[in-house]
Amino acid sequence: MSRKLRFFKDQIHKAGLLPSPHPASQPDIELEELEMQLAEHEHELIEMNSNTEKLQQTYNELLEFKMVLQKASDFLVSSRSNSTVQEREMVENVYSNDHYADTASLLEQEMQPGPSVQSGVRFVSGIICKSKVLTFERMLFRATRGNMFFNQAAADDQILDPSSNEMVEKTVFVVFFSGEQARTKILKICEAFGANCYPVPEDVTKRMQITREVSSRLSELETTLDAGTRHRDKALTSIGFQLAKWMNMVGREKAVYDTLNMLNFDVTKKCLVGEGWCPIFAKAKIQEALQRATFDSNSQVGIIFHVMDAVEPPPTYFRTNRFTSAFQEIVDAYGVANYQEANPAVYTVVTFPFLFAVMFGDWGHGICLLLGALVLIARERKLGSQKLGSFMEMLFGGRYVLLLMSIFSIYCGLIYNEFFSVPFHIFGESAYKCRDSSCSDARSIGLIKSRDPYPFGVDPSWRGSRTELPFLNSLKMKLSILLGVVQMNLGIILSYFNARFFGNSLDIKYQFVPQMIFLNCLFGYLSLLIVIKWCSGSQADLYHVMIYMFLSPFEDLGENKLFWGQGVLQVILLLCAVVAVPWMLFPKPFILKRLHTERFQGRTYGLLGTSDMNIDDEPDSARQHQEDFNFSEEFVHQMIHSIEFVLGAVSNTASYLRLWALSLAHSELSTVFYEKVLLLAWGYENIIIRLVGLAVFAFATAFILLMMETLSAFLHALRLHWVEFQNKFYHGDGYKFRPFSFASLTDDDD
Repeated sequence: MSRKLRFFKDQIHKAGLLPSPHPASQPDIELEELEMQLAEHEHELIEMNSNTEKLQQTYNELLEFKMVLQKASDFLVSSRSNSTVQEREMVENVYSNDHYADTASLLEQEMQPGPSVQSGVRFVSGIICKSKVLTFERMLFRATRGNMFFNQAAADDQILDPSSNEMVEKTVFVVFFSGEQARTKILKICEAFGANCYPVPEDVTKRMQITREVSSRLSELETTLDAGTRHRDKALTSIGFQLAKWMNMVGREKAVYDTLNMLNFDVTKKCLVGEGWCPIFAKAKIQEALQRATFDSNSQVGIIFHVMDAVEPPPTYFRTNRFTSAFQEIVDAYGVANYQEANPAVYTVVTFPFLFAVMFGDWGHGICLLLGALVLIARERKLGSQKLGSFMEMLFGGRYVLLLMSIFSIYCGLIYNEFFSVPFHIFGESAYKCRDSSCSDARSIGLIKSRDPYPFGVDPSWRGSRTELPFLNSLKMKLSILLGVVQMNLGIILSYFNARFFGNSLDIKYQFVPQMIFLNCLFGYLSLLIVIKWCSGSQADLYHVMIYMFLSPFEDLGENKLFWGQGVLQVILLLCAVVAVPWMLFPKPFILKRLHTERFQGRTYGLLGTSDMNIDDEPDSARQHQEDFNFSEEFVHQMIHSIEFVLGAVSNTASYLRLWALSLAHSELSTVFYEKVLLLAWGYENIIIRLVGLAVFAFATAFILLMMETLSAFLHALRLHWVEFQNKFYHGDGYKFRPFSFASLTDDDD
């Protein structure tokens, strides 16, 4: 039935018809009745296609015959008319030379008056594909050793090829030759090249009579073919109204049978036994549905629903809604969580749009994104029922991600105090003012602090000052490190909750603890120095402090000292970080080996048995358990994990500097477009230049800042979550729970 429906769909597509998206409302039919209907429709369509193909083939042959008659007549008439000039010389040659008939060329013999049969010259006419003409002519020339004359002309009409249903260009040819052997060779070559040969009488009256008969038959066949096509299209249209409904019905039935094929017979061969997974919260619903099915089917045997233990790990299922599903997809693209593993999507809902906004912070651009997200959400019901393109479908699927990204972008834009790169005094006056009247026109010098700091975000007076770039660079770089250390600590803390949930105390003692010590003794200490420097207003060089913490830990800090006892604290933290590395590397493999040895101590001997018994096949044999644990493999794995974490702590912290780099790039691009395009155009009095400048600014803002920069910040935020955050705790080796659902079936499912 599915094959027949695909056949109907192909026929409708070939006919250029569109299946109705809204099937006509007809009463439901049983599957057996549908099968009979489909068989009838298929038989009818196959018969119509066969008849149409035969009629089309006859029509093509008659059309080719008509074109051959017309073109061959032109060849014969033109050859007769062209020969009149040379007739006198040929007559003289005939009368002066008695052996002329033996020595004359074929062309000269053809030009002699009288029928060609008397002179021994004959011709074969036919039609061939245009692409084969050159090869065909060369083959004829070689086969007849040049004793032939080849005439050709392009056919006036293209011929429909029934097999490919395409129009093909053809060429009419006439081959003049002499002798029966040449005729046999030419006909064989025509057959090999797929050329169709048609008899053309030399008599003009006969040719005209045959042409009239062929034209009459062609008109009759055209009428018959048109009527057949209309009848076929009508039948296909009636099928098209019900095609979607039938395909859905057959697809559902196939899915049911496919699921039933997964069940097994019980011992008595009277009941079916199926094993599967279901969420715990759905057990009551499943039992209720099974009881209802037993009652509706009047089954004499009740359905037994039994919870059983399984060896293989269960699938992972997270209940999501329209808001959280996109964030879950972002995490699942990296890898599906193991069963009952901590789900990063819970934290990604907040951290992903926030890190995006740190790189994209501009509340003007954020408002543009917010409007786009609100339009998608407002038209959610309408767009959800339509078939969208790949880009639009991706945008619509992430509409709530876009909403949060825009809200956080507005928040970070207010902190950076940027509205299309322009600062505003939103939260009051600037904390700086001119020292005297000389700096009223030059904001770069002469500003002094006159009041309390600007209450929220960056003071607008920094914009345009000589120290704007160093100040914002320092601020955003330090913010990036702080955010990175906080998120990496969150990842390590989640690894603790994973280990505690699964009862793995070794991972807590020999992974979580040394990882927290190593990360915070180095980069947690750097974060502490950043906060202290901000609070104290110190001029200490943090680069110098961190570098010489490793190179010269006992050297006096001098002017880079931020608090009392800093030198001693640095030595202690450095020692702790050094100790944490072997703490991660060595204890866990040796403890696992000791636990394994104690567990199977005294079980090194198997049961005595016959020579046919294989101890390795016993499920609880000690030999099998000893093969399960490989100390060298475990040690190498732990060593790789430790080295990866130590190097990753440095590289991942440096990777968070992309927050600063992209934020700076976005801000500078906005400034360039605003100052060098919009303000430059606005400096002219010409309205056309202003409009052109405004159009260029709008285009650059929309396509570069709102599309390319959004995509760039999105991808960088994605990398920070996948690599820097999730690798601290997330394994992602599970597989999704995919319950049986008719809604998930598509037309392509087979």
